[in-house]
Amino acid sequence: MINDTICALATPNGIGAIGVIRVSGVDAKAITSKVFSKSLEGKVSHTSHFGTIKNEEGAIVDEVLVTVFDTGKSFTGEESVEIGCHGSPYIQQQIIQLLLSAGCRIAQPGEFTQRAFLNGQMDLSQAEAVADLIAAQSRGAHNIAIKQLRGNFSNKLKELREKLIHFASLVELELDFAEEDVEFADRTELKALVADVLAYIKRLAQSFELGNAIKNGVPVAIVGAPNTGKSTLLNQLLEDDRAIVSNIAGTTRDVIEETLNIEGMLFRLIDTAGIRENAEEIEALGIERSKEKIKQATVVLCMADATVDGEVERVSDWVKELEESYPDKKILPIINKVDVASNKRKWLQISAMEGTGIEALKKELVNAVQGDFDLAEETIVSNARHYDALMRTSEELEKALEGLETGITGDFVAMDIRQAMYELGQITGDISTDDLLGNIFAKFCIGK
Repeated sequence: MINDTICALATPNGIGAIGVIRVSGVDAKAITSKVFSKSLEGKVSHTSHFGTIKNEEGAIVDEVLVTVFDTGKSFTGEESVEIGCHGSPYIQQQIIQLLLSAGCRIAQPGEFTQRAFLNGQMDLSQAEAVADLIAAQSRGAHNIAIKQLRGNFSNKLKELREKLIHFASLVELELDFAEEDVEFADRTELKALVADVLAYIKRLAQSFELGNAIKNGVPVAIVGAPNTGKSTLLNQLLEDDRAIVSNIAGTTRDVIEETLNIEGMLFRLIDTAGIRENAEEIEALGIERSKEKIKQATVVLCMADATVDGEVERVSDWVKELEESYPDKKILPIINKVDVASNKRKWLQISAMEGTGIEALKKELVNAVQGDFDLAEETIVSNARHYDALMRTSEELEKALEGLETGITGDFVAMDIRQAMYELGQITGDISTDDLLGNIFAKFCIGK
């Protein structure tokens, strides 16, 4: 049981219209009552009370609105108070100092959410979703985080664990009656069950590439020879003159990065220096950076100039090289300047200057990242810790499936299943350590 009471600013630092100071713990009401003009003892949960906060000399620090939450009815599951004050950093610090003097201590990063987890208000994956929800910069990232916070991911994992528990119980029951040669589970059904769970776990793990891209933004490198219209394309996508455009080859000498939201996905567009041989020294440095950005990108837009003889063929060869060198990347070849010259190759054809084909390009970008995943219906994994646990679970299930197919004894199969259950439990916090919890919640902000 947690016996102390913590406090922290729950709203961002800096000047604003209002600020919220959160207090949570066994003495939240009693401590707040010491600095508030009204006693909060006996006040009904989820009610707000207007009054003043005074310092030790009796001077008014601020007029505030205090909201109380009873044990079991708050975010943390503990008795809690939220103090709404004016958004002056001075006022906020003065109130926090008074709370500390009255018996609170400053919360550690993520401690409110950690207490919510420890008090059974949410599991570990839901707690991590709180941080993802706060950090979400796009509709896609928000949707993934809110689904996880609402328990979609947790509920599915619990369902899978229950299936594995049932499986392990049957196998271990047979071990107890080994001398009687009793078979409680049909091996064919067990193999089908494990194969079914394994397929779903692998699908979840595969979704991490998409989830991570949506969460952090999808890096898209725009590459090609000098003067193919890369900067013009960047400006057209952004609907802003972000990059300098001219007919002089080599105008872009450094990498330019901007963000673009398409259908709720955040794309990090990277306009690179044109890649060519025999570039002068400064331009050559830009070209080297361009090559580095290709390595870092998830999607690479390879642009060809329709007005240059042999350009499309050269880019076609380059696309093949990139696909061989980076099989995990999405390489999208594009023919630009089709308003001036035509080309029959079945690539995406655009005019960056006129805006032709830009909407089709946006759809291609979304499809390249999303693949065959249904964002509306499927659970998407965006947390690297969850991905690692899913991969370890997959390894254990593959061992169990192999054991069933080769006729290995039930005790070894049960060990693999138990280990798979353990790995799944790491995600939801059914299996956790102090070091794991400390590492997760240390990444949160102080007031959350």
